[in-house]
Amino acid sequence: MRYITGAVLLSLSSGVLAGTKGKEEPAKRPNILFAINDDQSYAHTSFAGSRFVNTPGFDRVASNGIYFTNCYGGSPGSAPSRSSLVTGRHHWQNKQSGQHASSWMKEHVPFVDLLEASGYYTGFTGKGVDPFQYARNDQDTLWRKGNAAGHPFNKHKYEKNISSDLRTAKGIGLTNYYENFRSFMQQRKDGQPFYFWYGATEPHRVYEKGSWKRNGKSLDQVDVPGFLPDSEEVRGDMLDYAVEIEWADSHLSKMLEYLDSIGELNNTIVIVTADNGMPFPRAKANCFEYGVHVPLAVSYPKGFPGKRRVDDPISFVDIAPTILEIAGVKPDGMLPISGRSFMNILKSKKEGIVDQSKKYVYMGRERHSSSRWQNLGYPQRAVRNQDYLLIWNLRPERWPAGAPQMLNKKTGELCPMYGIGEDGTFHPDWAFTDVDDAPSKTFLIENHKDPVIRPYFDLAFNKRPEFELYCIGNDPFCLDNLIGKKDYAEIENELKQALLEELKRSEDPRIVGPDKEIFESYIRYSPIREFPKPDWVE
Repeated sequence: MRYITGAVLLSLSSGVLAGTKGKEEPAKRPNILFAINDDQSYAHTSFAGSRFVNTPGFDRVASNGIYFTNCYGGSPGSAPSRSSLVTGRHHWQNKQSGQHASSWMKEHVPFVDLLEASGYYTGFTGKGVDPFQYARNDQDTLWRKGNAAGHPFNKHKYEKNISSDLRTAKGIGLTNYYENFRSFMQQRKDGQPFYFWYGATEPHRVYEKGSWKRNGKSLDQVDVPGFLPDSEEVRGDMLDYAVEIEWADSHLSKMLEYLDSIGELNNTIVIVTADNGMPFPRAKANCFEYGVHVPLAVSYPKGFPGKRRVDDPISFVDIAPTILEIAGVKPDGMLPISGRSFMNILKSKKEGIVDQSKKYVYMGRERHSSSRWQNLGYPQRAVRNQDYLLIWNLRPERWPAGAPQMLNKKTGELCPMYGIGEDGTFHPDWAFTDVDDAPSKTFLIENHKDPVIRPYFDLAFNKRPEFELYCIGNDPFCLDNLIGKKDYAEIENELKQALLEELKRSEDPRIVGPDKEIFESYIRYSPIREFPKPDWVE
């Protein structure tokens, strides 16, 4: 494996630092702190204008650095999105290493391996590149042994029900991210550059219902997205979601303060994002805006002009080549990267659209949870430009949120339609299981006969057409499908062509084969549900 050593001057730095009496010394390699939340949509930071989420840590990075308004995860689900991020490849290029709860193969080398080989001290805390099955024993010879995020630092935990448990809600995980980061830093060799992955498990569900009531929040603060009904139940659910975002952000703030206190913040590139959108109906596990559009802020006081807002579309596949360029490391040993470094944007002093040549970003999904007959997924591919989002639902005959009925695993009997029992209550594991269990989901299903609620139920759970097109500036909630409308024929054709060209270029099996259904064959290592055979299967 070839790599550039720490002694090589980095292109992003000032070149050399002046020494005494004309002598020159190599520039110090930048540290990298990468923070990624689990299930947070782009709109839900106080920097983005949210009234019910307070994120001083994110805001510090965004206000002093570069705030990206158009960053898109590789997928609306954790595993495939994180796969794209660390390999620089679309998840459909990564075989089972790009699919939810399948196995991670050795051939899919993440960029952290190259950083470590080049001299970086590496580690992670919380959620890494997951959920994947890594090698369980010596028989798993083709599988990667360790997490693709690096070496784990998860020793420090909160203890339940004691005075030192500072968690603000019962659904929050026990991992003390900040203390693990501090432990990581204390074990680093003096002067060694570091790369650290801070993977908060928040705001992934489950939440403590009503936790917002003791966290200084009120229902009137909430901005309910247009694809959900504006009810107290939904507002409360979103406030519980906000409590968890704020918890993750509080640990980021502590990490930034710590780096500042030891004199390392000025030489640390901080990248803050989330893997996919909010865990609510019609958001997570969907290629709509609130499913794939995520927050992104980057700061590097020493090297990147800050206090800028950038509108260029950025994809998760662009992050790996950017970090490698930051570190001065070539991608030797990795499979071919599909993304493109946006270092030119980071080093620019411009705002708005910086790189006119960067027109499109791409994303997609296959399986999420076990939600259909024979564990089938809901394959989607999507493309976004500055103004429009095109979604291709490759199997529109399937239910996008999972089948509306499942089989009782013990008795083999068919569960009631929509998972609603005789008493009128919804049973979370009986229907639409591609949507995380949530008060908002239960509210939609239990009230689906109400004429006011029914349109929201249909948006979340009903089948969809093969193609969808949305003008995001006018329709951020993706409610008005423009496919087939004369005034939008030109942009529809442009985006369809751009998407198809990228899928062919990246050799997506769904398009070029030879086995267009290969994604359905990859083993899932999480529990499998049973469903009746659908009508469309011969």
